[in-house]
Amino acid sequence: MSVKPPFTELDINTQDGGFYHGYSLPIALISKISMVLLVLWALVFPLNAGEMLSAVNTSLLLSFNTFYILAVGMFAFFLFIVAILPSTGKRVLGVPGQKPEFSNFSWFSMMFGAGLGVGLMTFATAEPLGLWGSNPVLLSSDMAPNSEDALQSAYRYTFAHYGFHAWAIYVVTGLSLAYYAYTRGMPLTIRSALTPLIGKFANGFFGHVIDVLGVVATILGVSVTIGFGVSQLVDGVYAITGAGWLMDTTGDAPTATKTGLIVALACIMALSILSAVSGVGRGVKWLSNINLVLSLILLLTFVIFGSFLFAMTTYATALVDYILNFFSLSFSAYNPIDAADFAANAPAAVSALGAEDIAAVYSGATNPWGSLAGFTDGLPEAAKSLPEADIAAAYAAGTEGRLFGWQAGWTTFYWAWWIAFSPFVGLFLARISKGRSVREFVLGAVIAPALVCFAWMTILGGTAIDLSLNSEEAKAAIVGASNSAKLFVTLEQMISGGLLQALIIMCVVLIMTFLVTSADSGILVMNTIMSGGAEETGVKHRIIWGVILTLVIGTLLLAGGGGLSALQNAMIIGALPFTIVMVGMVISLIKAMYNDGRRDRAGQAEGLASAQPAE
Repeated sequence: MSVKPPFTELDINTQDGGFYHGYSLPIALISKISMVLLVLWALVFPLNAGEMLSAVNTSLLLSFNTFYILAVGMFAFFLFIVAILPSTGKRVLGVPGQKPEFSNFSWFSMMFGAGLGVGLMTFATAEPLGLWGSNPVLLSSDMAPNSEDALQSAYRYTFAHYGFHAWAIYVVTGLSLAYYAYTRGMPLTIRSALTPLIGKFANGFFGHVIDVLGVVATILGVSVTIGFGVSQLVDGVYAITGAGWLMDTTGDAPTATKTGLIVALACIMALSILSAVSGVGRGVKWLSNINLVLSLILLLTFVIFGSFLFAMTTYATALVDYILNFFSLSFSAYNPIDAADFAANAPAAVSALGAEDIAAVYSGATNPWGSLAGFTDGLPEAAKSLPEADIAAAYAAGTEGRLFGWQAGWTTFYWAWWIAFSPFVGLFLARISKGRSVREFVLGAVIAPALVCFAWMTILGGTAIDLSLNSEEAKAAIVGASNSAKLFVTLEQMISGGLLQALIIMCVVLIMTFLVTSADSGILVMNTIMSGGAEETGVKHRIIWGVILTLVIGTLLLAGGGGLSALQNAMIIGALPFTIVMVGMVISLIKAMYNDGRRDRAGQAEGLASAQPAE
């Protein structure tokens, strides 16, 4: 039985002249208007914007937390299955017999560059340290946080957040884009990946909406990355100069001031726009080379002066533990519990308390960042006289709520971040993987970069934890520092004098180059999507989108009283529609690979064909 040819007649109309020459007018205008409205809202009504984004984000997480978790778990297992199956794994991303465009060394080097971004500068120490103090194992047991026993679970979740799952998100997008671009000659843009499902509708308004979702997700994903990086950049400059206007030292840990954040953001984005205007060959490539050299110097510093043996031992044990728990990490989703359910499961003595006291006990028992000791200390007066067994049982009754709050605030945040970043990284991976087999692409782009991330996290983060385990003074300094300052505080505990100053200056330069690379690459990817997959885009539009990106980040940093929360909330909200698009990509790719296999068995040619119903 013959199989209909695949739909490949994708026609993205672009302007023949004028200001938007070479661009799809609907995609460009809808994307631009959406972002301008967000900027105006956050600028004119910053408190309202912050509160509204927080409320919408909370509501979405209550309903879609499980969806995020299960979707990402499905992405990972889908990719491993298509890589393992002979019929799909051997398929080449290109015409039959085509050889890879880049050597293995160059290919891996570019993927490492994509993996070692500014997020790893901020979270190389902050992520393991944070999870050392709070993770699902600690929340559901009496294990002491920040202890030697907590180390295994801390790295289990560190590897989960920066490992195979994270890269699977990128590769789902990258593989989908590469498959249709290189085997079917279609444009390298988001809507191409859904053509087996939507067919000719990809040429109309529906296709425009899909591409706009990719642009919006990219903007918000890059914005959060730059927001974290700018905060760490201010910390680094403060460590060098001691300029008081950069930091607010009135809280428990010094944090960047609004002025410091905006000045740093303006400097970074000005450099990013210049780099984007210069193009990939000059700007991005030159900065990527600097990033690689400085990253290796920083890594070697921790190897020589840090706790390298401790880090390598941790790497080995944590990797085994991560693999053994991979299935549960992929599909364990927690649900919220309301006050009524908590009261029904709590001891009778707790249920007999007044409404306000029950509410206070419920709030403490479901606090994902607390502990049994903190819960006990924070009980209302009427509950403090309860027997210890009842207090422990009340805390246990809130376990599911704590786990949900932790997962929504940590794992789901990461999944949304990586999903929002996936059009950016996925398009990059697709561009460098022409001629690779599906198996090479999946295993090479999921496993190899993840192993590098694991090494980065264990060498830098492991040193911070080892210093904390061996010195209460170091522990107080490192654990008590803000996330953006933890790297610098760890360096201060390792070394001193002129070498310390030189390394902090080098870290500041590295953060700057990572930030500029992320921003200008994001600008280029957004313009690629809006131009229907064209690699060369207009200079003036790169400048305009650089300015819009700057305004989005700046206004959201100031919204709701300042800080990164508004940026994070906007990103999680914006990533949800693109998560649905990615689920569609998986279904489309299953359909496409299945039908291409049928065509192969039937001896049909895989050339271009006239428009047909989607297959």
